[in-house]
Amino acid sequence: MPPTMIALFGGAGPDWATRQVPVPQPGPGQIVVRARSVALNNADASMLTAADPTSGGTGKEYQAGYEFAGEVTAVGDDVTTPAVGDRVMGTTPGSFAQYVLADHRHVLPVPDHLDYDVACALPTGLLTEHGALMTGGFRAGQSVLITGATSSIGLIGVQIAKALGAGQVIATTRSAAKHDLLKRAGADKVLVAGEQDPVGAVLDATGGKGVDVVLDHVGGPTFAACLPATHVDGAVVNIGRLDTTESTIDLDALSYRHLRVTGVSFGFTRPAELGAVITAAGEQLLPAVADGRVRPRIDTTLTFDTATRAAERLRSHQAHGKIVLIVP
Repeated sequence: MPPTMIALFGGAGPDWATRQVPVPQPGPGQIVVRARSVALNNADASMLTAADPTSGGTGKEYQAGYEFAGEVTAVGDDVTTPAVGDRVMGTTPGSFAQYVLADHRHVLPVPDHLDYDVACALPTGLLTEHGALMTGGFRAGQSVLITGATSSIGLIGVQIAKALGAGQVIATTRSAAKHDLLKRAGADKVLVAGEQDPVGAVLDATGGKGVDVVLDHVGGPTFAACLPATHVDGAVVNIGRLDTTESTIDLDALSYRHLRVTGVSFGFTRPAELGAVITAAGEQLLPAVADGRVRPRIDTTLTFDTATRAAERLRSHQAHGKIVLIVP
């Protein structure tokens, strides 16, 4: 490995800046990956804003990024898998760099014939949506409601639910124009927010029973509406807050239906727990990734030289899927 590398840093302004920094060396339990492609997440935009000194941010510089794919170039002590030369995709802070230092438990093998610019857009979606389904106690044959399903990880959630044998997948979107996109992803029924009563529509679609598991990416009033649309003894799992972080719920809907309500944020999970979530997702989903049943939707592919355009696209909230950067 060379002594230095290119990385993208936030904290110097509204966009990422290129820096030449030392190549990391692995410690015990760590690996170094020569990244070939990296993917943007919503958190990247909020972190840029929070650190931007030109708009009241902290001005604290940080190495950006969370998702990557490439080849293992070095391993630390106590690492038996993966091995040097293995193709992997994973998640770790500071992944927008030519060489990425990661916990060996936080990567998955890249299936043969899967390109890096596709693989890098998978880890967050796989671990988050699969982890949320497992948290909700999902079993094959059950019905699943996915709100905000046209978000990049919501689309993966629809595919995962179908790949794991969901009996019915109901997906919501704010745009009628995205109906066909969700149907292609595998949704059995698509509800357009604002055009239909969400509770009534879900109950109608499930014979009045409600769904067994909800994956909510929206929060706010949508989260509250999920409760009376959930079957007795069902589960509502909040993943994201695309709307607002506050919600006023009907406690009768919660109590009379004996619901389990849980929130997940695997990015803030302890390393061993995150490793377990990633391992479980890989064991159940890599075959579906390999045969194409689970694929991320790629909105835009750019380079480090055009990372400003990538950030603008992310902040516009107009992206239909993941934004990917090719690493130089």
